[in-house]
Amino acid sequence: MRSETRSQQVVTGKGLFFSYNRSIMKKNAPLAFRIPGELKKSLEQIANREARSISQICEIFLMIGTEAYGKEGPKYIQRHLGHSKEG
Repeated sequence: MRSETRSQQVVTGKGLFFSYNRSIMKKNAPLAFRIPGELKKSLEQIANREARSISQICEIFLMIGTEAYGKEGPKYIQRHLGHSKEG
């Protein structure tokens, strides 16, 4: 019996590209946090446009961010916050 593998490919606006196999990635760690209402509305709009759930959109954004951080390190966050970390 052959198992079907489903992979997801994502290209970001800055040319970052990654692919991951959804059938290999186990989802076994829940994560919950509060966000501003306007951010949630933006995520809902993106999810609707992409015909995906908010959870799927958040997972993709988290994967893009963690991959970029892995390549750039703390400079990635500093660039998006607009200031450098003191100390």
